[in-house]
Amino acid sequence: MLGIGEILIIIMVIAVVFFGVKEIPQLARTLGKVKGEFKKGKMEIEEEIKSAEDKAIGGEETSNFDKKDETK
Repeated sequence: MLGIGEILIIIMVIAVVFFGVKEIPQLARTLGKVKGEFKKGKMEIEEEIKSAEDKAIGGEETSNFDKKDETK
């Protein structure tokens, strides 16, 4: 069985073959930016869910059954 170190070395060699030595830093920067954007989006979604949950628990939001029928 291969250990984690050997697997990482194989992945790095394959990356150098496919992308070249000059492209790897740019690829790493792009992957870092993408990771940051996903983390930011995840935090925004968690905040929205938490605020909606707080509204529902706090009773600020009424259900559709409690609202008046304003169409008439």
